[in-house]
Amino acid sequence: MAAVESQMLELGTLAPPFSLPDPDGVHHALAKGANAYLIMFICNHCPFVKHVREELARIGSEYGQRGVAVFAINSNDIANYPGDSPEQMKLEAETWGYAFPYLLDDDQSIAKQYLAACTPDFYVFDAEQRLVYRGQLDDSRPGNSKPVDGRDLRAALDAALSGTPASEQQVPSIGCNIKWKPGNAPDYF
Repeated sequence: MAAVESQMLELGTLAPPFSLPDPDGVHHALAKGANAYLIMFICNHCPFVKHVREELARIGSEYGQRGVAVFAINSNDIANYPGDSPEQMKLEAETWGYAFPYLLDDDQSIAKQYLAACTPDFYVFDAEQRLVYRGQLDDSRPGNSKPVDGRDLRAALDAALSGTPASEQQVPSIGCNIKWKPGNAPDYF
């Protein structure tokens, strides 16, 4: 399993807008009005995502109830990775109880705008949609025996909700690289 680190989009960046379909074809857009925003780039088959998906479901449920707009985005090439197809995304969301939209970035343009590089890759934006955190969920990795508790991401979300700065020490997320379509890999990859 090859591991790639996130690209660490510049703090203060305005959230790139999107309108993407879920597996049923219903479009979900980044809109104003939430207390904070969590954007996660994930997929179904990555061992790093499988390792944390229960915590993703807990965070989505808990922080969604606190006014955080939560979105998961799958930007993988589904033609070459059919395990990440919309049908499998729907099954994944139902199986693990995702209480947030799980969206397909079929042309991979949204991943590029966010400088997403790996799955999982996490971004927290404040109520003004300014980036306050990009980094890891926590320091647990497949096989390292550390607990999956979402410590780093939870602290960033709590800071965004309270209007206080997130920690300046932000550790890049690590995971499987986004599976780019042939000839579509971005310059930063």
